[in-house]
Amino acid sequence: MRYLIVGPSWVGDMVMAQALLKSLKLKDAEARIDVLAPGWSLPIISRMPEVDQGIAAPWKSGELGLKAQWQLARSLALYDKAIILPRSFKSALIPFFARIPERVGFTGEGRSILLTDARRRHPTRDGELITDKTVWRYLGLGASKEEYERYQFEVLAPELTVDPENAARVLAELGLDSERPAIAICPGAEFGPSKQWPLANHRALAGALVQRGVQVWVIGGPKDEDVGDTIASGQEGVFNLCGRTRLVDTVDLFSVCEKVVSHDSGLMHVAAASGAEVVAIYGSTSPDFTPPLTDKAVIVRHPVWCSPCFERTCRFGHYNCLTGIQVEPVLEACR
Repeated sequence: MRYLIVGPSWVGDMVMAQALLKSLKLKDAEARIDVLAPGWSLPIISRMPEVDQGIAAPWKSGELGLKAQWQLARSLALYDKAIILPRSFKSALIPFFARIPERVGFTGEGRSILLTDARRRHPTRDGELITDKTVWRYLGLGASKEEYERYQFEVLAPELTVDPENAARVLAELGLDSERPAIAICPGAEFGPSKQWPLANHRALAGALVQRGVQVWVIGGPKDEDVGDTIASGQEGVFNLCGRTRLVDTVDLFSVCEKVVSHDSGLMHVAAASGAEVVAIYGSTSPDFTPPLTDKAVIVRHPVWCSPCFERTCRFGHYNCLTGIQVEPVLEACR
């Protein structure tokens, strides 16, 4: 079988999608799997041994881009089956234009006409929905109709390939001590402030960890540089690496950390897939839906009546699900 997987647009979702790729390889070790996804995700996709080729999608936010999609589709007509993970209309266009014989995806945005197998959400065991967990949704699309109806598939945890030589190179370039134990803190969350633990708590946690003899790496993207400065400023042994590493570099850095402390974010899933021990802080979202896919995770929550709400900002303005999480339980989880 030759599969074209249309990948998601979020870091964490792309990592979780590897569970689907592993399941396809388990069924057919000789299957060819190519992934069509946003260009930023290609380096992460390159760390997935199940993928033969990553293909940069021509999508732009807010644009349908029919001409660009049509042009790319002309070179993608050799696949037997397309599995379309996003639920947007435009994500189903290229497989349709390419006339791939089987095109599987969930209904939505009137795109059923573009699919040969348009699936709906439906109840399964114990009243749960098969699509409640993001990873279930992806695995469900890779399953046959019969398997999907009976919920007959298992979750194979994502495992990104680690490059120790690159880890050593990055540590040297950043001037970090490779002999001293390190704990990473990932304070960002692109989803919104309803996922972000207070910065003062992150700063206090970093200081307490240094007192216990470890160095702290604050890791994030360029947008998190100011946040990283707030956490690291004036604290010896705390290093702001935000915006100073590539996404694939974080895979290798996480693999040499004692722990990784993260919100429910893309980097949490990257850390889990790198083999790191994860301390996951949840606010407005729930580990019942987007858990770190590893058995080496500790979940830290402060249950309140309005959580999980899955809102980007707190509708009541108090953020109690986050402010109620004290430093001590997170510090304890880092032991």
